[in-house]
Amino acid sequence: MKPGVKRLVFFASLFIIWEVAVLLIGWSPAVMPKPSNVAIALYQGFMDMTLVYDLAASFKRLGIGLFLALIIGTLLGIWLAKSKTADETVGTLVLALQSVPSIVWLPLAIIWFGFNETAIIFIVTLGGTLVMTINMRMGIKSVPPLYIKAASTMGASGIEMFWKIILPASVPYAVTGARLAWAFAWRALMAAELLSMGPGLGYTLKYAADFGQMSLVFGVIIIICVIGSVVDLVIFQRFEKNVIKRWGLEL
Repeated sequence: MKPGVKRLVFFASLFIIWEVAVLLIGWSPAVMPKPSNVAIALYQGFMDMTLVYDLAASFKRLGIGLFLALIIGTLLGIWLAKSKTADETVGTLVLALQSVPSIVWLPLAIIWFGFNETAIIFIVTLGGTLVMTINMRMGIKSVPPLYIKAASTMGASGIEMFWKIILPASVPYAVTGARLAWAFAWRALMAAELLSMGPGLGYTLKYAADFGQMSLVFGVIIIICVIGSVVDLVIFQRFEKNVIKRWGLEL
């Protein structure tokens, strides 16, 4: 059986078990709605365009924040890899900040930028930048010395060595960094939107919870899971596999 079919059967079975369990136990819809109620809530949300506006707002913030994270993380990673002093000072700070959850920065972001879009984009950017920096630094530092020696014997040096040898050799790490940056940025976005004034998936999740609309709460959670899984599977995992295959890193 193909993996896609297995997943389809698994999730269909899961929803059936969920529906039957709610009916047998008799949970109140305010505590645990049935999947059919969640489907209705999602249908209504898309029909009145609420979820469409939420998705558009969330993807706009994610697109800007992730783009900035990839650019800043790549440049910072290259700097740390090429400068021993920067690696021993700024690199240590990057590793320390990596352990801080992105949402912790939200109070500071609100003070610095106000309770607006800029504060959310700052949280998203920060969430993806650090992991991209660490992977880019590791990628450049992991370039096999044999490559550099071979290029040196052929006369390559300086910028030419970096542009034609070191940077291409670090691409697999950069792709992995981009994949992780997307995941961290997505989580940071949802956390930041929970405290925003909307629109956005996170804001609608909080709004629905405040007014006891548990069907919509479950619906938004499902949307967040589906988007995260689809983007990772269809875009980043596939791109990462192609890069690994092209670079001859398959076992």
